[in-house]
Amino acid sequence: MSGTQEEWQVAGRRKGAARRSKALQVSVTSTSCQDQVDIGKTVKRIRDAVSELRCEEFWQQWKEQLLVAGSALFWKPSESMVTEQQDKGKDSSQCQQLECVCYGLGSFSSCVSARYQLAMLLLLLDARRIPLKDCSLYDPAFSSGERDVLKELGLTVLTENEEGKRRTAKPTLFYLMHCGKALYNNLLWKNWSTQCLPLMIIIGNSFSGMQDRTIEREFKRDYSYISQAVSVCEERSLPCPSRLIDVFSDTAVITFPTSSLNRLPQSTWAEPPEPQYQHCPDLEITLKETPS
Repeated sequence: MSGTQEEWQVAGRRKGAARRSKALQVSVTSTSCQDQVDIGKTVKRIRDAVSELRCEEFWQQWKEQLLVAGSALFWKPSESMVTEQQDKGKDSSQCQQLECVCYGLGSFSSCVSARYQLAMLLLLLDARRIPLKDCSLYDPAFSSGERDVLKELGLTVLTENEEGKRRTAKPTLFYLMHCGKALYNNLLWKNWSTQCLPLMIIIGNSFSGMQDRTIEREFKRDYSYISQAVSVCEERSLPCPSRLIDVFSDTAVITFPTSSLNRLPQSTWAEPPEPQYQHCPDLEITLKETPS
């Protein structure tokens, strides 16, 4: 770890500043270094980071929490599906294969924090046996070189800015490290039903932490879906060593047990309005470009 600790000392900053840096670095690094990414060297750095994290004690706790969350997903194959799998000589548990979507990773070729977050993502995929091709990533900060690196690793790079508005049709792990509240809120809105929410595992910022750091009136007005989800989601805090505070702080595994969702009145789910964010000048999300 000696070679890496120097990087952490240079990169160390206040927690709030660490989150803002992802947005700030887009204008600096993605344009100037777009065609200067050494794919081989960057892939090696990422794999070195994977090897380093794999030896950390806190990684084992992350792995255990993910496995617990995955085993509790409210999704079971139908009898016909189980029979079909058995007829083919396959284990019916294979039907419960997770997919993965990652938003807002940042410029990992130049940002140490983003690189370690990507390394953690690769470890999580391995732990849940999610094929690399079944993990889709998007960040407007990615340069063309970084997109090539992700493809070299075997991952799928999305070309459209979904603004987090992706509906789940099967069990899906969403990896949203230090993303803006609007991205989480959009994701919840798009899946705001007792059928879709239980299919989701989110690894990202704690919802209760967001609530604590935001004025209550504004939180309920601007991020109503997170506000409602706080009381019915299940959060498992993930540990973070002090030297990696800029990378993994305030992170939790978040799931949505059906039994908790059913406690909400039926009117909760009726025609949920799309978030507008009219009162949010600092939205912390890159919106999709609209034709002029």
